[in-house]
Amino acid sequence: MAGLETDGTGPGGAVRRPPGNRAVVLGVLAVTAVVLLAQGASGTSARLVLLLVFLPALLAGLGTVAQTVAVSVWVAAVVVVSVVLWPPSAVEARVGTLVGVVGAEAGVVGLCARRVRQERQLSRMRQSAVALQRQLLRPLPVVTAEVRLDGLYRPVEEDALVGGDLYDIAQTPHGTRVLVGDVQGKGLPAIGTGFAVLSAFREAAFREAELTAVADALEAAVERHNAYAVQSGEQERFVTATVLGLRGGEDVRAVNCGHLAPYLLHADGRVEPVALSAGVPLGLASLAELTGGPWPRAVRRFALPADGVLVLLTDGITEAQDASGAFYPVERGLAELAAASADARAGSRAGSRAEFLPEFLPEALDRGARRWSGGRSRDDVTVLALRRAS
Repeated sequence: MAGLETDGTGPGGAVRRPPGNRAVVLGVLAVTAVVLLAQGASGTSARLVLLLVFLPALLAGLGTVAQTVAVSVWVAAVVVVSVVLWPPSAVEARVGTLVGVVGAEAGVVGLCARRVRQERQLSRMRQSAVALQRQLLRPLPVVTAEVRLDGLYRPVEEDALVGGDLYDIAQTPHGTRVLVGDVQGKGLPAIGTGFAVLSAFREAAFREAELTAVADALEAAVERHNAYAVQSGEQERFVTATVLGLRGGEDVRAVNCGHLAPYLLHADGRVEPVALSAGVPLGLASLAELTGGPWPRAVRRFALPADGVLVLLTDGITEAQDASGAFYPVERGLAELAAASADARAGSRAGSRAEFLPEFLPEALDRGARRWSGGRSRDDVTVLALRRAS
């Protein structure tokens, strides 16, 4: 058979390896031996050898084109030998058997080639979407006059479409502004909405002195984008987001637009959820006004100590589920990481990875969530660790 190929793609566009050639050869030989022995024991009346035509059909959904062709040729050869050793009484039956087997195997090879072609196209589309999303999101870490932002962004692996996570940080005349958010849905339409939000943030963060005005600018951007989406026959989307502002001192100002509340990790290992008002997601403000919901958005202030770490998440972490359906206990996971870091500092183990928690916290938290879910991901993962610049 030909060398191992990687024709297919697994869930989410990741490369899916077909079965190895050795496994295919051993499996085909074992099944062939069993069928031929059964054929010989049954005599000429049974045509058990024709069961082998299902081998290429099975491989067509899992293996490469080369493997499917090789097994199809093998099956056709075995059928020819079987017809010679146990010939049907009529010549027409012999010819019909051979023609039927060859036709079936040719069709199976064609279906395999079509499957591989579609999977490659899907993989290219997803890789393009991931590349586009990565171009929109800033590489981390980023250091400004006030803070250092470390983080992790990992595209979803279970779905064929990337999600809509977004984040940004800007050093502005009004201090450092930070944005984290999640667009409803997945795929290129979600990326388009995210691009509208990021573009608005990169303008409003410099232009607007008040943090609520920045949030209003993001709201307007989503509303405009939704208006264009409706004209194009696409779905309207909303965006959950949190906008932060930091400028001198320990105070952090935050405007929450329906996003997950952050967590504050203290140097002594304590983990404290930051209580933010739920807020209205971007794109739903007009609906909230009509229904008398919470409006307008308000600024919440809280302290970020010099030795503290503020953790910002998206639901790729919080909605990781184990086999029983239980969600990942984020606060407990953070507490374990913070405690390990505090122990390392107390023990003065210089150079310990745990001693430098902010740099490694995003990856460590993601690993914990993936262990909890058995490696299954249902959404993009974004974890940001924000601390005062040293």
